[in-house]
Amino acid sequence: MPTPSNNGIPSVSVSCSSRPGLLHWAAVLPPFTSRCITTVGNNVESASRDSSASISDILDKEAVEEVRAKREIPDIKPGYTVQLKVEVPDNKRRVQMFKGIVIARRNAGLNSTFRLRRLVAGVGIESLFPLYSPNIKEIKVLDKKNMRRAKLYYLRDKMNALKKK
Repeated sequence: MPTPSNNGIPSVSVSCSSRPGLLHWAAVLPPFTSRCITTVGNNVESASRDSSASISDILDKEAVEEVRAKREIPDIKPGYTVQLKVEVPDNKRRVQMFKGIVIARRNAGLNSTFRLRRLVAGVGIESLFPLYSPNIKEIKVLDKKNMRRAKLYYLRDKMNALKKK
């Protein structure tokens, strides 16, 4: 028999006299089961799980903003031709130049990376650089080509794609 509950939603209590302990689901469910079935439960959300995830996200965003405030990092997309000045970790005084086409970008906050493909003596070389690395002294965008793909791995097979025209 339906009885009103404290939330204004009627609840049904059914007892089966022939088999105690078993419940007829047809008597409990409304006639239109395919439309919507809702359950009334606690409206208390788990604050501890959400706050721990958001704390790491907040710390990551703050670290990215701090690095961006110290030096200018341009927006790098696949298809752009960039020139990097990278400080070699072995010898702190030597700065090496890298020039190539960006074939991939991975956005992961402070751990964001991009993959640079270049030709050295006719051989294609790919290098993976952390975007916010302190070893990267300067990033300069030389050419912008709009690509329709996020990952340009097909350029590995096309050697002429990197040669100057």
